[in-house]
Amino acid sequence: MVGKLERIETIMRIIYLGTPDFAVASLHALVDAGKDVVAVVTMPDKKSGRGKKIQESPVKKYAHENKLPVLQPTNLKDPSFLTELKSYNADIQIVVAFRMLPESVWNMPRLGTFNLHGSLLPQYRGAAPINWAIMNGEEKTGVTTFFLKHEIDTGNILKQEEILISETDNVGVVHDKLMELGAKLVVETLNEIEKGKIEGKPQNEFEEGELKFAPKIFKADCEINWNENSENVFNKIRGLDPYPAAFTRIKIGDKELGLKVFSSSKELKLNASPKKTIVNGSQLGIETNDGIIWVDELQLEGKRRMKTADFLRGISDTMEVL
Repeated sequence: MVGKLERIETIMRIIYLGTPDFAVASLHALVDAGKDVVAVVTMPDKKSGRGKKIQESPVKKYAHENKLPVLQPTNLKDPSFLTELKSYNADIQIVVAFRMLPESVWNMPRLGTFNLHGSLLPQYRGAAPINWAIMNGEEKTGVTTFFLKHEIDTGNILKQEEILISETDNVGVVHDKLMELGAKLVVETLNEIEKGKIEGKPQNEFEEGELKFAPKIFKADCEINWNENSENVFNKIRGLDPYPAAFTRIKIGDKELGLKVFSSSKELKLNASPKKTIVNGSQLGIETNDGIIWVDELQLEGKRRMKTADFLRGISDTMEVL
């Protein structure tokens, strides 16, 4: 979808695609604005937890509460799903935190499909833009709406909004800020499309410096390297807090265990020794190559998340980072 759109004289029929809480905020904003959401597409229910109970996605729960039809395809290319999707005769589709769509889906509506992405595109294209922006120590980020096309996260940009990232912000804080900002931007984007007042612009017009990417995060990305400097370690911890969480391996007595590290603070120190463990009363510090990371909250393998002081009260043996 390129160029300026003609003014739409009738209320647009919208199909909304999304799954997690991040997507609920935008769906609620559309419903609250009186937009005609004719159907919602979300991921199939899945079993989770110890009891393997069926869990519905947050978007599905919201859709049912607001009496919106729900589609849950296992295969987005399934002819029966495509036929059902087409039967809603949508003018436009809106995607927020869903999954990669085949062209047969995103190109179906007459006005195409636009997506909300949690970064200032073209920076941080990919599955985990909020995490990577914080892990890389960025001082700002934002949200972008753009039309979908073949290459992931590369379509023409419609609107952007920017926020600052504080040094104390973790991924949970920034996620929630962008969730609310994004919901507002989705409605504004749709309003301008309806009025024919918006023009998609190629992403190369927004490029500033070297492009950084945001691939899916795997376990290996979450392990802390104590040989790095304190700034990098500190940013990794807050960029993965609360989920999926940075981790390290420790030894307590003769037992080796995994330890997730959540909130922390950093301190510079001359002649620091990476991995050196400091227990000072109720404080736990781990040295990097140029300082100390003071751990405020953690979670020992098989235990609940807790304050470091509570954790240390239960430790009688010596402890060291491996």
